Amino acid sequence: MTSASGPTSGWRSALPGGGLLPGPAGRTTVPGDGHGPETGPPTVTVGSYPDYPSAQRVVDHLADNRFPVEHTAIVGTNLTLVETVLGRMDTGRAALIGAGTGAWFGLFIGLLFGIFTVGNWLGVIVVGLVVGAIWGAIFGAVAHAMTGGQRDFTSASSLRAGQYAVIVDANLADQARQLIGRLDLSAAEPKPKSR
Repeated sequence: MTSASGPTSGWRSALPGGGLLPGPAGRTTVPGDGHGPETGPPTVTVGSYPDYPSAQRVVDHLADNRFPVEHTAIVGTNLTLVETVLGRMDTGRAALIGAGTGAWFGLFIGLLFGIFTVGNWLGVIVVGLVVGAIWGAIFGAVAHAMTGGQRDFTSASSLRAGQYAVIVDANLADQARQLIGRLDLSAAEPKPKSR
């Protein structure tokens, strides 16, 4: 049985039973109490668009018409992670990519040392570039070889939203809707070519 003495013995939870809650100091957080995320004023969605440029055009239109756009947000919903495969990766390509990265770093170091060199500063820059490229190629090849063929491709990841909602503070929603009603979004869409 635990004793009631100690540094936390005087504190009891507000929940029935008086048990301790997990978390910092065993407290629950209430929005707006300084211990959780601020909720801000209530917001209203004034438009939903299939792509980001359309939502951006709406907010730009609001800004052009003196609407207080600091009370506006573009929210992407239905997020999808897309990893686009760029190509096959082998040890040679890893070494080549590493050489390029190392050459940039070597050039930077060479420039730093070249600034303070009294003699042949161009030679210092070239040596930094070459040494950086060699070390980069070695590290790139070794790093790829250590993966053991688990990832033999290069890729780029991006987040894409299914749609973009423009939201504004609730007290400004009517004004925003009136301004958006005057905007012709179809004029911004490219017209199909006729044959």
